[in-house]
Amino acid sequence: MRAHPFSRRLRTGLVLATTTAAAIGTATPHTPANATASDAQPAAVVFEDNFDGPAGSPVDGAKWQLETGDNVNNRERQYYTNSTRNAALDGQGNLVITARKENPGNFNCWYGRCEYTSARLNTAGRFSHTYGHYEARIKVSRGQGMWPAFWMLGNNFGDVGWPDSGEIDIMENVGFEPATIHGTLHGPGYSGGEGIGAGYTLPDGQHFADAFHTFAVDWSPNRITWSVDGTVYQTRTPADLDGDRWVFDHPFFLILNLAVGGQWPGDPDGSTVFPNQLVIDYVRVTTGDNGDQGPTGQITGLDGKCVDVAGADSANGTPVQLYGCNGTPAQQWTVSGDGTIRALGKCLDVTAAGTADGTPVQLYDCNGTGAQQWTVTAARDIVNLSSGKCLDASGHSSADGTRLQIWSCTGAANQKWTAPA
Repeated sequence: MRAHPFSRRLRTGLVLATTTAAAIGTATPHTPANATASDAQPAAVVFEDNFDGPAGSPVDGAKWQLETGDNVNNRERQYYTNSTRNAALDGQGNLVITARKENPGNFNCWYGRCEYTSARLNTAGRFSHTYGHYEARIKVSRGQGMWPAFWMLGNNFGDVGWPDSGEIDIMENVGFEPATIHGTLHGPGYSGGEGIGAGYTLPDGQHFADAFHTFAVDWSPNRITWSVDGTVYQTRTPADLDGDRWVFDHPFFLILNLAVGGQWPGDPDGSTVFPNQLVIDYVRVTTGDNGDQGPTGQITGLDGKCVDVAGADSANGTPVQLYGCNGTPAQQWTVSGDGTIRALGKCLDVTAAGTADGTPVQLYDCNGTGAQQWTVTAARDIVNLSSGKCLDASGHSSADGTRLQIWSCTGAANQKWTAPA
């Protein structure tokens, strides 16, 4: 299904940092009262905000930044502010984004004096991540012209622009479709009206504004799946792009916003009630629950030698090396659906999360960090997504015991691997 005809892309001038940030420390996992078996916590929570705090408090600035400005690209009517009148905690464990029909700051929008204020938050410069399970429990806004969304942009947005950065819309709703939400991908050749997505409609006349619902995506190499309350309603892979480029292989940051008006939802009318609210119970990102699933076998490189855990030792910090293939478990690697590569129950890891050429790789407890995120390309490179560098046999050597490392990708034979697929 081709989804809505308009993009949620940023207007030039909105406050946006594009620095990749390390994962933020996490709190005790928050389990909603209506949790089901599908909400069971995976092994590693890499980002979480439960929005606990006194009523009227601002969001945690270590996790979120507030954008300011209007959005001419979508012809939205609101001005995004950094005021707690538009985004604040409610004292009951929720973040409330409030759209108001007012303009106390005398803000100017693309159409003249702004008629509405609202809020838009993102984690750029605070948190970004590649792959995993991304979810939020949300009660959406209600009424004609309202446009709430939970979505993500590639953290290279500032360098390559939209849509080359990629956009993953986890949940969008337009007020004239109170029973339906949309999930969409945008990228080069499939953006705006050509976005790839689908809608999900509640049964029996229910409306999304009537209760909280959990919106999620499970994102793994070459596969993104959307769900509502644990029910999967679409899966997308590169095969859906008609030959266009898949750009969902690098870190993305999170965005929450409530727009008023725009080309897709249309403007509010006399039936639309203000103030109008989008209520978020929690946002959580985990490494996913499929770390031990995926193709398993030997990874071979120079002269047919195998990627090997030295001494078949599963201790943290054990070197990973090149060695003659011998069929032992130390050479059995799972290319996992969460972006990790695993052997002996642990992850292929860049030592100390280094990004410099020559940083050695090792075996280490799986922890969800960028040092353990890899993609196997069609060109047979194994690329560490955090550093953008390739798995490399040091010194171009194929001798037994040659240490493996990361190095700038050169296309040389010592960076070419055959992995299980």
